Amino acid sequence: MDFFEKEKPDNISSGKPLADRMRPTRLDELVGQEELLSPGSPLYTSIEKDRIGSMIFWGPPGCGKTTIARIIAQHTGMKFLSYSAVTSGIKELKEVIQAAKKRKQFSGERTILFIDEIHRFNKAQQDAFLPYVESGDIILIGATTENPSFEVNAALLSRCRVYVLHKLSDANIRDLIDRALEDEEKGLGNTEIALADDALATIVTLADGDARKAFNLLEFCAENGEPDDSGKVVIDKGLVEKAAQRSILYDKAGEEHFNLISAMHKSMRGSDPDAAIYYLTRMLKGGEDPLYVARRLVRFAVEDVGLADPQAMQIAIAAKETYHFLGSPEGELALIEAAIYLATAPKSNSAYAAYKKVQDEIDTSGALPVPLFIRNAPTKLMEGIGYGKGYEYDHDSEEHYLHQEYFPNKVKYKHFYKPGKFGFEAEIKKRLDWWMKHRIKDDGE
Repeated sequence: MDFFEKEKPDNISSGKPLADRMRPTRLDELVGQEELLSPGSPLYTSIEKDRIGSMIFWGPPGCGKTTIARIIAQHTGMKFLSYSAVTSGIKELKEVIQAAKKRKQFSGERTILFIDEIHRFNKAQQDAFLPYVESGDIILIGATTENPSFEVNAALLSRCRVYVLHKLSDANIRDLIDRALEDEEKGLGNTEIALADDALATIVTLADGDARKAFNLLEFCAENGEPDDSGKVVIDKGLVEKAAQRSILYDKAGEEHFNLISAMHKSMRGSDPDAAIYYLTRMLKGGEDPLYVARRLVRFAVEDVGLADPQAMQIAIAAKETYHFLGSPEGELALIEAAIYLATAPKSNSAYAAYKKVQDEIDTSGALPVPLFIRNAPTKLMEGIGYGKGYEYDHDSEEHYLHQEYFPNKVKYKHFYKPGKFGFEAEIKKRLDWWMKHRIKDDGE
């Protein structure tokens, strides 16, 4: 198909999926992304004035990245070539780019090279585009669901404008469904459909801002729904739920993975058990490995609860072992219980803070020699040069404590650990205060 000719309407019998048939072909047909493509916005203006440069579209699935790229090509009269980083190789794309370069030289025709999931190319592969983007032989439009700051080569990123797209709103999804039900040429307008209100609401919820997912659910239901006495295809909530493959947007390898685990961690740190188990359950329903969640619970117990509740680490480890022993779904309840325990436990990062302070001290003062008196003396030679000389055995004292200075001289009297005032650390503070009191007394004597 020549993308610069006026497209003929597809009909349902064309075999194309509903999502492809309903794809907008003009800017004024787009639904959503109003901030990005409203009249007067930078991208809208550059399209209208045909001043298009290479760009990256970053946004969730089904938000319109491919559609906007196609509309840009059609509006500006450029040749549109679409490839996926999943199925295409760099060698193939270099050949395509060379052909585009020749077209530009001999006929002046410009080419948009659209690369879907550009983040799937490694950094070295992405380098292959640099000279052609730099010279203007192609206009590169990359689409990614991943944060381009991390997934796109910095050199390539510096030569592209990044546009952030957002998932469609519930109202946007409803609008698209209405269009599909009414459109007799490209949609389902020629099919009598009775879409129940709760079924529509379920499609909107399950789509979660993904237009493609909404269309796919609607199309499946339209093809598999049972007709009523009047001949209308009935789509109820149960049919929609049966059609859904997965109800929650979640990419275990993508940014949403990090967003949700961060949300769970911060909710526990903020002592909100409800939010903690909400995000934990989002991850589990999305297909996350429960043992990964368990590891994060253990990490939280170590970093954020710490010695304020020494039981926390044991609870987190026990939850991991319980899941490993029981499996799903019963084992997942152990993770929920651990998250609730951790969220409601007293919090302290004093051990973590002490560790960082010690690291900084070692970086500053270096590997100082251990004082001779606390070195072991397994040989006569070592004993003869002072190893272990002067060491006092604490248990020989009535209170099992003899104030001795264990630090190297250069870092004497340093204090790295400062106990918190909650939970078990309040008890630790009492002990440290008692030892300090006797230390001062001994020093005074």
